[in-house]
Amino acid sequence: MRRRKLLTTAAVGAAVGSVASPAIAQSMPELKWRLTSSFPKSLDTLYGAAESFAKKIAVLTDNKFQVRVFAPGEIVPALQALDAVQNNTVEMCHTASYYFVGKDPTFGFDAGVPFGLTARQQNAWMLQGGGLQLMREFMADYNCVPTPCGNTGVQMGGWFRKEIKTVDDLKGLKMRIPGIGGQIWAKLGAVPQQIAGGDIYPALERGAIDGAEWVGPYDDEKLGFYKVAPNYYYPGWWEAGTQLTLIVGKQHWDALPAVYKLAVETVAADCNGEMMARYDQQNPVALRRLVAAGTHLRPYPREIMAAAWKATHELYDEFSAKNAKFKKVYEPWKAFRDEQFLWFRVAELTYENFAFTASQTVK
Repeated sequence: MRRRKLLTTAAVGAAVGSVASPAIAQSMPELKWRLTSSFPKSLDTLYGAAESFAKKIAVLTDNKFQVRVFAPGEIVPALQALDAVQNNTVEMCHTASYYFVGKDPTFGFDAGVPFGLTARQQNAWMLQGGGLQLMREFMADYNCVPTPCGNTGVQMGGWFRKEIKTVDDLKGLKMRIPGIGGQIWAKLGAVPQQIAGGDIYPALERGAIDGAEWVGPYDDEKLGFYKVAPNYYYPGWWEAGTQLTLIVGKQHWDALPAVYKLAVETVAADCNGEMMARYDQQNPVALRRLVAAGTHLRPYPREIMAAAWKATHELYDEFSAKNAKFKKVYEPWKAFRDEQFLWFRVAELTYENFAFTASQTVK
């Protein structure tokens, strides 16, 4: 009797197992894709997000869909990731789309633009405010399909050899800064440079540039900027919530089964939240270490922030006047941003202004 019961249980278990996983997995194609990253292997947050994506997509598809991650230089340089996807050199890349504003400034909205959206607001715009649809329509012209896959949160404002006190101090200053942010710095008199992450430290060390921004304390400490440029400014007003993006070649995306598309978007969303959580956990302790090592933590003077705000919106108007694609995205984006700013001022900002300083101000 007991033996019969055990055999019956085993048979049911085998039947369930044969239906639950293999029946779905066996009907799906086996894919082996290559992903080129724009970020150095030393950065476990940025490069690590692509590795995390690859591991999770394999698990979800019973190893039918495998993605191999390549560091910058292994297939193409960091700043040629989009070209590699567009030209079908690789099936996908993980990058920051503002690296490609030289092709069209509209790319900036897929990552972050000066005085733009915070991480939460960027997610809201992309997933609920029509942003993802707008960016997919725009990138279709480049044979690409973007999906959000990471966010750094508000970034720091960069490392400088000398203290910055006025707008005049920016005149002729050579600053590593990509995207539209670099164009704002140019309007303020600086000389922007677009340099891949792994090349920033040597450029600072030999004096080829006077300042550089990357992300925040955790990554910046790893890259060693504090050793050659002791003045650390905040906030990075050009990157209030920088989104990292998984970009897939359109022909490859269109050929994916629906279940694989859902797996890509689901895993990318998981990596999006995972990156923000990691930065929020790691940045505070890294900042303490940097200050203990002699870093001078400094806020940007209001004069510089105000000049940057004015220059930013002048530039947006210039772009809109001559670039229909930019205008198509900018107008709904700006309306969304302005509404978000009003809402966040009501509860979020009021709470933060009090609670974040209460331990020092309430007696």
